[in-house]
Amino acid sequence: MNGSLSEHKAGDRMFKLYLPPSYSTDSRAFPSVYVQDGGSLFQDQLELIESRFHQNRVPQLVLIGIEPKNRIDEYTPWPAASLSDQFSDFGGKGTDYLFEITNRLIPFVEENWNVSKRVQSRGIIGASLGGLISMFAFLRHPSLFGNIGSLSSSYWYENAAETIDTAAVRPDSTRIYMSVGSEEGAGKQSIQQTMLQKTKYVYESLKEKGFTQDQLCLVIEKGAVHHRKYFCKQFINALEWLYGKNRSII
Repeated sequence: MNGSLSEHKAGDRMFKLYLPPSYSTDSRAFPSVYVQDGGSLFQDQLELIESRFHQNRVPQLVLIGIEPKNRIDEYTPWPAASLSDQFSDFGGKGTDYLFEITNRLIPFVEENWNVSKRVQSRGIIGASLGGLISMFAFLRHPSLFGNIGSLSSSYWYENAAETIDTAAVRPDSTRIYMSVGSEEGAGKQSIQQTMLQKTKYVYESLKEKGFTQDQLCLVIEKGAVHHRKYFCKQFINALEWLYGKNRSII
């Protein structure tokens, strides 16, 4: 790795900060990507990401890995019952979480590091429930994020897909990368079995809102299940599609 990875705190929110190799020598403002679940989607594959920089497949960018405090509360848009007696109910504190990210963390990052304040350069990405809250970040703050990464997102969550369907959002210049495994939800007895179906539903809903082929992408990875190794693979693909020079091609 030629860039740098460090830990920081904004208020009481911890985050990991990756600065690309040219950060110390290039005076330009860099694109920024806010990533759910800390560094779990990128910290183990920074050398691969940097190889994409070197190949000019992805521009050098800053990654901000936001550490969750309680992800089943912060990454859910409203309360819902647990899917199992073994787990707590979903807390539904996503609105409060997004308020903190948009009003405290992003201003803190943009005041202290050389990142672009252009909407088209600012992105947010997450996987599973992290992908769900990333999509809701766009719904709640459409003028703040120009690039959305929604990886194996939990659109099975109660009323989530339907809320996206009825949301009054316009495409403008927003670009959205969606991915899901063809085997996600298989064998589940709960509403999680609708994972693939609901993801397709959200994709079609966004198309009906006017998102073009250059603005909206859905990748259904054959044989993939709901697992971090597939999230990480799709994370790099998302960066390339959202930010790369040949960004309509994966």
